[in-house]
Amino acid sequence: MANGSKSAVWADLRGVLAGRDFRRLFATRLVSQAGDGIVTAGVGTYVFFNATTFPSPGAGAAAFAVLYLPYSLIGPFAGVLIDRWSRRQILVRSALLRSVFVALTAAAMALGNRGALLYVAVLLVLGVNRFFLSSLSVALPHVVAEDQLVVANAISPTIGGISATIGGVVALGLNVATGNTERGAAVTLLAGGACYVTASLIAATMARGRLGPIRPDESPDGQPDAPPSRRPLPGEFASVAAGLADGARYVIRRRGPAAALGATGGFSLLFGPLFLMSVLLYRNYFYRSSVSVAEGHFGLLVGLAGVGYACAALLTPLATRRMAKPAWITLLLIASSVVTLALGETFLPAAYLAIGFCLYLTRQGVAICAVTVLQEGVDDAYRGRVFAFYDMMFNAAYVAGAALSVAIMPANGHSPLLIALVAAGFAVVAAAYWLAAGRGQSPSGSAGGGGTIPSAAAQRSSS
Repeated sequence: MANGSKSAVWADLRGVLAGRDFRRLFATRLVSQAGDGIVTAGVGTYVFFNATTFPSPGAGAAAFAVLYLPYSLIGPFAGVLIDRWSRRQILVRSALLRSVFVALTAAAMALGNRGALLYVAVLLVLGVNRFFLSSLSVALPHVVAEDQLVVANAISPTIGGISATIGGVVALGLNVATGNTERGAAVTLLAGGACYVTASLIAATMARGRLGPIRPDESPDGQPDAPPSRRPLPGEFASVAAGLADGARYVIRRRGPAAALGATGGFSLLFGPLFLMSVLLYRNYFYRSSVSVAEGHFGLLVGLAGVGYACAALLTPLATRRMAKPAWITLLLIASSVVTLALGETFLPAAYLAIGFCLYLTRQGVAICAVTVLQEGVDDAYRGRVFAFYDMMFNAAYVAGAALSVAIMPANGHSPLLIALVAAGFAVVAAAYWLAAGRGQSPSGSAGGGGTIPSAAAQRSSS
């Protein structure tokens, strides 16, 4: 890559970080996702990822459904509210609400509860978290100039994911320090809850109307947005269905955003079976004689996948300066097809380490571009609903793919047929996406007309 492109990316990175409100939004994400890592690892060591969590493909798919489907299905309802309420207030209050639900989860753990109360509390934490993360994505164009969105989308979710990984390591250390007891797990979760309270306090330092929403009848003059008039709560939810239908009609008419949603869903549909297969392979095929060895090697796979995830943040801004975002998405999907077929059929542990690196690079690279396409091509009044669709597409397709794979996946995960089908699927998704959105795009162009943030320049100067 030419030195000029690298210098331009670093200049954009410095420009993004120079924005005061971007730094505040970024800090809110980092602290919150550190809490996510602590909570996820704490719950995982307590109940979800012990030696009996994934004994079969069916049990694994059921666990995916418990973890992902409930809050994916409520996402669109949250999206309508994100387009109605002050997004700064959503960040402040949802972080506090999560801390309350984490405290309930910690109490259930301290009492040794592994029943419905624990699962309900965990699902509440996860559900509010998706509301929180969607609001972060929707708010980003209000604190970053449009020509810097790719860089901002590269560093924000990616470093947020790294922060979550660090939080997970902290949680493991806390579990060890407290003797891996039930009360120790509760202490670990409370540390995550403290991160959520801190994130709420950071978000509260931004002006109430700084993050929108901007409604079509308002003048985007950089002044704080007036909070929307509120109906009684039953009236708010009565309007959800109509709002979702309106949002669906809106995004379907926009080729680029609709194609980006399709590419995201297609990748997730195929990624779900591979992730489930990898768990079963490491547990029941590669190292079936020792659960501890299997878990250790699977941890190495997760680590390399994290490296691929981070590399996407470095490569995607450089790549999208040389080619259009749809071209980069297509190239990543084709690479995933080739790597999955060439290495997956070997069923060697080292080959699956390489697959993990490649697929997580693709996953995050596609996500960075798709999120940017949605931010560039969707009017602000619809962004909450469209990002809710994005979130649902990502997670529901992930669960659906894992569930469908159960029909052909053996208990040990060794399925050459499934590898071939997934590899072919990646190629089909790449071709379909390119035909839908890949033509006539310039590297700096928006993938599918739509709204911009007219006040971005004014907001940038105030940042």
